[in-house]
Amino acid sequence: MRDGRHPEPTILVTGVNGQVGFELLRTLQGLGRVVACDRSMLDLSDLDGARDVVRELKPSLIVNPAAYTAVDNAESDIEAVRRLNADVPRVFAEELARIGGTLIHYSTDYVFDGAQASPYTEGDATNPVNVYGATKLEGELAIAATGCAHVILRTSWVYGRRGRNFLLTMLKLGAERPELRIVADQIGAPTWAKTIAAATAHIVAQGTVSAEADWWARRSGVYHLTAAGATSWCGFAEAIFATAMAGHVPAVVPIASSDYPTPAKRPANSRMALGKIHDVFGLRMPEWDDALRLCLGE
Repeated sequence: MRDGRHPEPTILVTGVNGQVGFELLRTLQGLGRVVACDRSMLDLSDLDGARDVVRELKPSLIVNPAAYTAVDNAESDIEAVRRLNADVPRVFAEELARIGGTLIHYSTDYVFDGAQASPYTEGDATNPVNVYGATKLEGELAIAATGCAHVILRTSWVYGRRGRNFLLTMLKLGAERPELRIVADQIGAPTWAKTIAAATAHIVAQGTVSAEADWWARRSGVYHLTAAGATSWCGFAEAIFATAMAGHVPAVVPIASSDYPTPAKRPANSRMALGKIHDVFGLRMPEWDDALRLCLGE
């Protein structure tokens, strides 16, 4: 029960059938009136319709994990990718700016080119090397340009027990094949969808109880939100098999990205520094391999 100073906010959550959206529905319960929007309620291919939904609901907060995430398909589907990754968040931000609401939006390590040797900070120059990363960066810039209060959370290598992701692909292929060839020269932080949702709820909880009228506005900006530590795709696969398939562990052969050509180029270094999100919100992220064990233990 909230007092008069802290009326219950309406929180609109998009992409609720996706891996992050599904977890958000669980973690945000109790923090406000959560409105779950799937495609039947909110068709994000219809920008005018999306605008109408926001105007009707007048949410205090939109949490937007919905995105076009098929990185290779994005190279040949530019219009659809841009609509979902850039135009939709712009529409949300424009409408929230009108009513004094806040947008929590998710972005990606792919806004960077991966050429830097050290982990990327929020202040490092962006330079996406594929269409997916370019449109996600467009979305970030469009949100900021509206003046809407916003928290943009860049994450990486998202996985979970539902949807399409590297973890589920490895579990399937590992059960079928004696040997797998996995890229070993791309480094990043595998991040559990539940970790992302829990961190988001932590931020929302702080904002909804704060007595500061401009709490969200003062904290607007981009934050890096991943698991701590880093590994390669090859190392991630080995950890999955070692944890989940003790009776049948396939051989994992490390290969170079050049040995596995894809339509979209990927950054070699996807590591992102976590200092800002800890300093501002007090979040200390779990190690990637600890989170993986928890996920596989569910």
